[in-house]
Amino acid sequence: MKQLILTIILFSVALAINAQKVASPNGKLSAKLNGKSLIINYDKQKVIELADISFDKLRFTRQVKDDYQMLEGKRLHCTNEANEYQAPIGSNAKIVIRLYNDGIAFRYEYIKLENQKQPEEHTVYLIPEGTKRWFMQWTEAYEGFFPQTTTYKVKPIRTSSGVSTSADGWNNRWGYPALLEPAEGVFALISEANIERRQSASCLYNDGERYSVVAAENDLNLSGDWHTPWRVVIIGKLADIVESTLVTDVSEPSQLKDTNWIKPGVVSWIYWANNHGSNDYNIIKKYVDMAVVLKLPYVLIDAEWDEMDKIASNEGKTIEDAVAYANSKGIKPMIWYNSSVGWIDGAPGPKFRLNKPEDREKEFAWCEKIGVAGVKIDFFSGDNQMNMDYCLDLLESAARHHLLVNFHGAPIPRGWQKTWPNLLSTEGVYGAEWYNNVPTFTDKAASHNTTLPFTRNVIGPMDYTPCAFSDSQHPHITSLAHELALTVLYESGLQHLADRPESFLAQPKEVQDFLGQLPTVWDETRYVSGYPGESAVLARRSGNTWYVAGINGKDAPQILKTNLSFIGKGSVQMFADDASGKWQISTISKLPSQVECQPRGGFVMKIIL
Repeated sequence: MKQLILTIILFSVALAINAQKVASPNGKLSAKLNGKSLIINYDKQKVIELADISFDKLRFTRQVKDDYQMLEGKRLHCTNEANEYQAPIGSNAKIVIRLYNDGIAFRYEYIKLENQKQPEEHTVYLIPEGTKRWFMQWTEAYEGFFPQTTTYKVKPIRTSSGVSTSADGWNNRWGYPALLEPAEGVFALISEANIERRQSASCLYNDGERYSVVAAENDLNLSGDWHTPWRVVIIGKLADIVESTLVTDVSEPSQLKDTNWIKPGVVSWIYWANNHGSNDYNIIKKYVDMAVVLKLPYVLIDAEWDEMDKIASNEGKTIEDAVAYANSKGIKPMIWYNSSVGWIDGAPGPKFRLNKPEDREKEFAWCEKIGVAGVKIDFFSGDNQMNMDYCLDLLESAARHHLLVNFHGAPIPRGWQKTWPNLLSTEGVYGAEWYNNVPTFTDKAASHNTTLPFTRNVIGPMDYTPCAFSDSQHPHITSLAHELALTVLYESGLQHLADRPESFLAQPKEVQDFLGQLPTVWDETRYVSGYPGESAVLARRSGNTWYVAGINGKDAPQILKTNLSFIGKGSVQMFADDASGKWQISTISKLPSQVECQPRGGFVMKIIL
């Protein structure tokens, strides 16, 4: 009798599971099969369609709950939950789909592969013509704009990485993240997460309205069990997109037991104003001294430091002398390396010091010995499996020697900031460095800057190198307060300040004090208002202090909404622009409900509770 009762109970549970709705725990996201398509809905509105699926039923397997701590990011304590479903595809594979409260994640899992190349993926997103989108044409270093359009018919922009075009001559290769607005006020951000060894990253290729996930080169022969990275789509209102931690939610836990040595912070950076300044001992001293005055914890000594002893004016000084000088002043030095897998011929050095395991260990041990706090590694060569494994090798080796890492000229973050928390920043963005290269950025920066909080910076730390009050090779026409706002608006565990010492030290004391007290990790991040390409206002909390930053992406004045009722009352210091472009710094008694911004202007509020 007991056996019969148990059988009935199990049968009833099975029926309940099979009958239950395929949905997220909060019910806002749901999925349904429609022929050979899987339709994802948000509040009963169609958001994204996966075409050409090879399964006809999803089976509920478990509920997933994520609860973990980060050392940097938009939020230190991260939580999320999902309902997980599976379906077989073929004889030795299955698809695993998770419906989170703020998006979906899915991957393909294979068993008992027998010395074969990575399986071909069949993920296809259907994006109808007329859908509003902000897509970046793929480049090796993910340095491009996110222009708004409603069509796939976009002319290619020639880059050093080359271009890929359709038969009709339209660009047909797109980088992550890719932002859509499939219904008014509802958004979807396509990316991927949790790249592991033996995997390559991917991008999107389109044929008309069909956008296929195509993995980069993987020359390995795979045996045993293997799976793809997670394909992720963050879904919801703009607040859901901006505040999401889905990329790290699905990534592997931290591999480091001891993380007490990992200290995010603000960095004085030589390259922007002095392209070749890192081979000049006296210029390095100026940036160290600036860091002392502004109370910044770090200085970055960029490319060509290996040539320092060849310059007569240095009088025999070497990188070890520069590192010793920084440490004597209480400033932690970081140094630059060429990865030597991307740009090599004609590129700056040092080169070929990190490629072989034994050389890498020797170099990082030397860094640790002389007092280097971290490394910036530059010029990678794309999304292929070789680059992915190389990056993981670098992170693991650097951690053994207590070195922080900043990947530059590199693919975008895909969750490694959780798995290897010594990775505090990654470039993968068209940022302030481009004022050094071509004049394009001058006129486009303000609008471009307002796309990044909704696209690139959603998925991980972003080394934009913000806050330049003076000009480099090409001028900028964003305002003083716009530039200051970027230090809060953009999240990066290492926030590199671009400008020259004399420019920073000429700013009002309030601005200098602001930079010296600027956090680079946040307990909480909130979307306040804005729209890609037009404006952006975010609020970030560090302890009992809120920082609210807003920028105007337009060439005309604009009123930005600032509903800050969630903050309450506090002491408010306001940084803004006046009509003549000069600083307008004040203390206000009440949080404003809106702020009028000058053309290409901005503001920052520092609110102490």
